[in-house]
Amino acid sequence: MKLVSYRQREGEMWRAGLFAENLVTDVQQLLPGAPATMAELLSEWGHWSTRLREAQAANEKKGLPAAQVELGSPLPRPGSFRDFYAFEAHVKTARARRGLDMVPEWYQFPVFYFSNAAAFSGPKATIRRPKATRSLDYELEVACVIGRAGVDIPVEQAADHIAGYCILNDWSARDIQREEVKVGLGPAKGKDFATSMGPWLVTPDELESARIAGDRGDRYDLQMVARVNGIEYSRGNLRDLTFTFAEMIARASSDCPLYPGDVIGSGTVGTGCILELGAEQYGWLAPGDVVELEVERLGVLQNTISE
Repeated sequence: MKLVSYRQREGEMWRAGLFAENLVTDVQQLLPGAPATMAELLSEWGHWSTRLREAQAANEKKGLPAAQVELGSPLPRPGSFRDFYAFEAHVKTARARRGLDMVPEWYQFPVFYFSNAAAFSGPKATIRRPKATRSLDYELEVACVIGRAGVDIPVEQAADHIAGYCILNDWSARDIQREEVKVGLGPAKGKDFATSMGPWLVTPDELESARIAGDRGDRYDLQMVARVNGIEYSRGNLRDLTFTFAEMIARASSDCPLYPGDVIGSGTVGTGCILELGAEQYGWLAPGDVVELEVERLGVLQNTISE
């Protein structure tokens, strides 16, 4: 299934919908008694997910044309947002550009930082460049959304806690980030102004043929591409994760409960940002730029930069 948060008019509540064949079907209308929002739906995901699949299969292609609705972030306001640092290629290149070697501790466990769960945007949203930055960057990532609560979740059971996957853009103000991390905390203000996610939440069963099983959790063979103003900048593959989502979930839930609606980002795929590619060649993002992140089977997440 592909699940969305949608509304027909600005200012309305974001409602949970199912996306199929370019139609958006309201979850509550499709399945009377179901929750109206994605956050509520995820809070009872174990109860509603099977019923939703059955109702979608019986649905006679009814719904609103996608062009007639606005799609938001599948979760307009996640319960929490942890972003990991799980692609070795990105870490190596980004550190090398700053004259730094890899630290051996990076290989010992997946690391993450918390970012702003109140600053999520969806596809087609305008992203305002922070006033204090002239070094705005995109980051090509994938996120998983938690659908079942747990604490101290073993790697072997982590897949049971995932409701689905989305494209994620962890926008970064590199000049702000560069200064604040010198203090030994962060990134914080370099990140908290915006995160984009969407266009929909794709349930794991939709990705089964791309799944690569492993002892430390599943990987997915999914091409990842970033374009700025129609020009390809980045290309990678989700299978290249050094740490799997199962390992990220195990780390995040160690001595700390995860809840339905929590979002976990993969970190940037190799080549997946201007910081890696070199601003001297590509230039930082500027007002008017259109950024498209495309991940095979997960769709296209497009945003436009404004002043």
